[in-house]
Amino acid sequence: MEVHAHLIILGLHQDARLRNLVVNVYSKCRCFGYARKLLDESPEPDLISWSALISGYSQNGLGQEAISAFREMHSLGVKCNEFAFPSVFKACTLTNDFRLGKQVHGTVVVTGFENDEFVLNSMVVLYAKCGEIADSTRIFDAIPRRTVVSWNALLNCYVQRDSFGEAVELFQDMIVSQTQPNEFTLSTMINACTGLEDGRQGRKIHGYLIKLGFEYNNYIVNGLVDAYGKCGQSEDASRVFKESQTSDLLAFTSMITVYSQDGQGEEALKLYLEMQSQGIKPDAFVYSSLFNACASLSAYEQAKQVHVQVLKLGFIIDIFAGNSLVNSYAKCGSIDDAERAFREIPERSIVSWSAMIGGMAQHGHGRLALQMFNEMLKEGVAPNHITLVSVLCACNHAGLVTDAKRYFSSMEELFSVQPMEEHYACMIDILGRAGKLDEAMELVNTMPYEANAAVWGALLGAARIHKNVDLGSKAAEMLINLEPEKSGTHILLANIYASAGMWDGVAKIRKVMKDSNVKKEPGMSWMEIKDKVHTFIVGDRSHPRGKEIYAKLEELSEPLRKAGYVPMVETDLHDVEEREKAKLLYHHSEKLAVAFGLIATPPGAPIRVKKNLRICLDCHTAIKLVSKIASREIIVRDINRFHHFRDGLCSCGDYW
Repeated sequence: MEVHAHLIILGLHQDARLRNLVVNVYSKCRCFGYARKLLDESPEPDLISWSALISGYSQNGLGQEAISAFREMHSLGVKCNEFAFPSVFKACTLTNDFRLGKQVHGTVVVTGFENDEFVLNSMVVLYAKCGEIADSTRIFDAIPRRTVVSWNALLNCYVQRDSFGEAVELFQDMIVSQTQPNEFTLSTMINACTGLEDGRQGRKIHGYLIKLGFEYNNYIVNGLVDAYGKCGQSEDASRVFKESQTSDLLAFTSMITVYSQDGQGEEALKLYLEMQSQGIKPDAFVYSSLFNACASLSAYEQAKQVHVQVLKLGFIIDIFAGNSLVNSYAKCGSIDDAERAFREIPERSIVSWSAMIGGMAQHGHGRLALQMFNEMLKEGVAPNHITLVSVLCACNHAGLVTDAKRYFSSMEELFSVQPMEEHYACMIDILGRAGKLDEAMELVNTMPYEANAAVWGALLGAARIHKNVDLGSKAAEMLINLEPEKSGTHILLANIYASAGMWDGVAKIRKVMKDSNVKKEPGMSWMEIKDKVHTFIVGDRSHPRGKEIYAKLEELSEPLRKAGYVPMVETDLHDVEEREKAKLLYHHSEKLAVAFGLIATPPGAPIRVKKNLRICLDCHTAIKLVSKIASREIIVRDINRFHHFRDGLCSCGDYW
C-alpha cells in the first residue's frame, strides 16, 4: 500500500505494467477489494490484470469468485492464455463445476493451448477430482514432456480418491521414466502406502527418500511415522522418529498416536512428558491420543490428570479430545465420569454417541444404553454400523433377545446400514447365550459371510454355558483351524469336557496342546495406585507387600466360607489333587489384585482391576462376596467387559 501510494504521488499509477503488478500483489495478499477497485478504474483492463485477480481468488480457495471474474472477463471479450487457464480450471475444481470445466477445455482446444504443460496439468487435476479418472489419465498421457509436476498431479489425484494401488504403479512408471521425485511426490507416496497398509512398499519409499536426502525433512518424517504406525510397525516408526531428532509438535503428535494405537500407553505418556520438557505446547490432537493411551492401560488416575491439563488449556470443547475423554473414562472403569464428559461436549457427533452407548453396554448397563440410543435418534443423529454393534452388545449384556432380534432385522430398513460380520457375530452370541443354539446355527449357515473367529468363538462360548459337547467340539475345531496359536480355544473346550465329566477329552486336549507346542497364556491382573502399576500372576509372591496380600486373603477365607464360597475345583484343569487345585484357585491373579486393593486404598474407595483374560467363574463368585464382606465396589475389566461388584452382586447379572 505504501509503494502504491508512492506510485500515485509520482504519477506512475496510470502505467499499465505497474498497475498490473499492483493488482497482482493485492490479489496475492487477499486484498481483493483494492485489487478489484484498481481493475475497475483501469480504462481497459487487460488479460494480465484479470489473470492476477482470478489467480488470487483460486489460490486462496475462492473458487466461485474466480469463476465470476472469469465470466466477466470473457463477456468483455478478453481471451484467456496459458497463464489464466490453470487458475480457471483450479476454480472449477474448487467448486466441483465439471460442466464449466469441460466448456473451458473446449476453449483451450479452440485457442490452441491444448499442448501446454501447465494447462494440461490443471486439467488432469480437474478431471480426476470430478471422478473422471479415465479422462484424467488420457490427458496425462497426452502431455508431451512430463515433468515432476505432471506426475505429481495424477499421483495426488489417485491418492485422494483412495486408488492407492494405481498410485504405486504410476510411481514405478515415473521412476522408469527417470523423472526424479520431489518432496511432494514422496509425501504422496507415503500416504499411498499408509492407505494400502503396506509396510513393505513403505520401506521401499523410505529407502528411496534416504537416497535423495529427504530423511531429515520434517514433513516427510511425520508422514513416515504415521505410515509405519498404520501399517502396525511401531518399532520402525519409533526408529524414524528418534533418528530424525525432530522436535516439532506434529512429529510428537504422530508418534504419541502410534504408541496409543499400538497399545503402548506407557510409551505414549513418556513421550508426552519428553515433549513438555522440550517446551513444545501440546494441542487437542495430542490430548486425544493421550486419552486413548490411558484407555488402553485402563489408567484411571492418569486419565484424570490429563483431563485436568485439558481443562486448563480449554481443549475440552474440542470434539476429538471430548470423544477420546468419554472413551477413556469408560475404558478406565468409570462410566459416571464418562457420562459427565459426554454431557459437556457442546456438539455431540455420532462418534460421541457411539462411545457412550458402547461404554454403557460394556459396563452392563444394557437398558440405559438403549435409552441413550433412543435419545440419540430423537436428536436426529443417524447411527452407523459401529453404533449398531454397540446397541446389539447392549442387548447381549442385558439378555434382551427380543430387542436384539428387532434391531438386527430392521437395521437396513430403518437406518440404511447393511448387517456386517460384527453384527452377525453379536446376534449369534445373543442367540447362543439364550440357549437358542439351533437358531444360532441357522444364522451361521444363512449369513452372507464366511463364519470368522468371532462367530465360532461365540458358539464355543454358548456351548460352554449350555454344556453342549457336540457344538463345542465343532466350534473349537473351526477356531483351531483359524487361530491355531491361541490357547483359549483349547482351554474352553477342555472346560466343556470337564463339566460333562469327559476326562478323557480333557487329557486329549492337553496332549494336543503339548504336541502342538500351544502354551496357555498366563492369567495376569494389574491395578494402578498413585501413578504406579502393580502386576500380579497366579501364586506370585514377589510383590513388595506380598506377605500382607496373602495375610489379607487368609483373613478373608473364613468370612467367604460363611458366605457360601466353595472353590470350584472342577474349573481348574491342572493335573493335581483337589486340595492343591483349591489353593491355586484361591491365589488367582485377580484375587491377589483385589486383596492388594483392600490393603493399599482408603476404606470405601473403589478398587479397579484389569485382567488380560476372561475373569474365571470361581474368581467372579468370590469377588462378588468380597464386595459385600468389605463394603467395597470392585471393578474388574476383563478381555470382554467390565464387572462392577457391589453388595454381593455383579453388573453383568452373571452374564445370563
